[in-house]
Parts: sequence; C-alpha cells; structure tokens
Amino acid sequence: MIPHRIIGVTLDSKSLTTRAADIEVEKHRAVSDLLHENSFRLKTPETAEGPYNLTLSLQEGRLVIDVGCVRTGHREGLQLALAPLRKHISDYVIICDNFYKTARAGQIHRLEAIDAGRRAVHDEGAGLLAEALEDKVLLDKPTARRLFSLVYVLHMRGINH
Repeated sequence: MIPHRIIGVTLDSKSLTTRAADIEVEKHRAVSDLLHENSFRLKTPETAEGPYNLTLSLQEGRLVIDVGCVRTGHREGLQLALAPLRKHISDYVIICDNFYKTARAGQIHRLEAIDAGRRAVHDEGAGLLAEALEDKVLLDKPTARRLFSLVYVLHMRGINH
C-alpha cells in the first residue's frame, strides 16, 4: 500500500438525497479522479501516514471529514465551517447550472467561456478549502480541487432540477 494517499471515499448517505443527473456525474467524476491520483497526509500523528479512507458529510453548517488511516487504524474527524466557502460554492452552483443548461441547449460556442469561469471559481474554492485544512492535512492542488467538487455535491443534496 502506498502511504500519503486516499484509497477510499464515501459521501455520508444522511447528507445525500435525490440529485440531478448532472450532480451524479460530478460526484462520480470527482471520486474516480480522486482515487486515481491524489496526495493527502495527516500532519499528526506522524505514524498515521496513510493510506486513508475518507467519509465526507455536512453537519450543522460544517463540512466534516472523517479520516481513517488504513495501516494504523488512527481516526480523526476534521470539521470546517462552510461560511468561508459559501460564496464560492454559491457561485459554482450558478456557473455549473449555466454550463449544463448551455450544453443541453447545444450552444457549444458559449461553453468555453462558461467553463473558463467555472474553472476559475473552482480553483479559488479549492484554494480556500486547502487553506482551511492546512493545519491538519498536507494535500496537493488536484486533491483540493476534487475535494471541493465533493463539497459541491454535498451542498447540492436534495436539490432537484
């Protein structure tokens, strides 16, 4: 087993209900990409170097990441207030909604501009998420991006389009 990486990720079923097909695609893509390539490590204890299983949930306005070290059995619950991410999540929801509507309408010429905006907001949100985790976790930019995608999926719980 390779340490310093996530080998399993679960989104808490209590945080999830029916979602639109677009959200399901985002979820599966983010999970697949995350498991394929990531760099993640708890800062302490040093013996809990991974690999890790994560469970993500939203509880009372907080993102909760339950981290389990497969090798040592160490478990840690990380809690982050969503308030610093709320604007980026909200902007990302609007941009993604526009992107999917534009794609369904076949307006391919508009997709590139919308997607550039979507990537920019996504990068900013991922940066804020990484910053919020920096005292507890070492992770790379692609891992932060994929985790931000999963925060978006959790946020969209129960929203039907």
